[in-house]
Amino acid sequence: MKIAIAGATGQLGQLVIDALLARGADPAQLIALGRSEEKLAPLAGKGIETRVADYNVEAGLVSALEGVDKLLLISGSEVGQRITQHENVIQAAQRVNVSLIAYTSVANALTGNMKLAQEHVATEQLLAGSGIDYVLLRNGWYTENYTDQLMGYLNSGVVLGAAGDGRISAAPRADYAEAAAAILLSEENEAGKIYELGGDKSFTLSQLAGAVGAAAGQEVAYQDVEPEQLVTIYTESGVPAQFAEILVDTDLRVREGALEINSSDLSRLIGRSTTSLGKAIKDVLAK
Repeated sequence: MKIAIAGATGQLGQLVIDALLARGADPAQLIALGRSEEKLAPLAGKGIETRVADYNVEAGLVSALEGVDKLLLISGSEVGQRITQHENVIQAAQRVNVSLIAYTSVANALTGNMKLAQEHVATEQLLAGSGIDYVLLRNGWYTENYTDQLMGYLNSGVVLGAAGDGRISAAPRADYAEAAAAILLSEENEAGKIYELGGDKSFTLSQLAGAVGAAAGQEVAYQDVEPEQLVTIYTESGVPAQFAEILVDTDLRVREGALEINSSDLSRLIGRSTTSLGKAIKDVLAK
């Protein structure tokens, strides 16, 4: 049984590799796919077969997927390019008879009405029409989307957003990576299953601000900002305009529950409670 991880050199992909090995996967069973041979080298050092593959080049993907039974398709990071890229991977998988594709979609993909979800929904539709068995890992928000900004929060004393009192069921990437590993190593038939994945305990951005302040021993407050103003703040800080609009749209959809997960799929798959917001913040501050 050969398991391939597409996007293995990315932040989530590397954690999936670690989780697979921690769960007892034989390194010889794994194939790491990535665009850069240089970035793949550390994975090769772990005894894992590496293959150079670019989501933009279907011909190269065909040879990269040769002999693969299960494929984890980690969604691309280039907003606006992902439908074509994912279609290339799926078509390559068809040509070499991959048995199962696990795809990292987004939480509440069909009901959350997020701009961010549009390319994920399109990919889910491509999978449905592909004839390949597939399983959807609808990942909720990553805690790192906030903890990566901790120094900014602490320096300004403010968390800015447009999410109101909307709740977010976030978890660290490592938790989602463990879930992906569990699915890839599962001996059950996962075909057709949809997992809505998120943290056990949701929080508002006001509660995020409070947790950051409590962990650091200083005052941090949440400030709700008009959407247009928040787009401007993001773009002036260097965020590309298209992505700034997606981030603000996500906040607005959060108000409607788009990132609140009411299932325990994530904790059930990883066999423990998900990592709390407070612990995630403390772990980052400790570094």
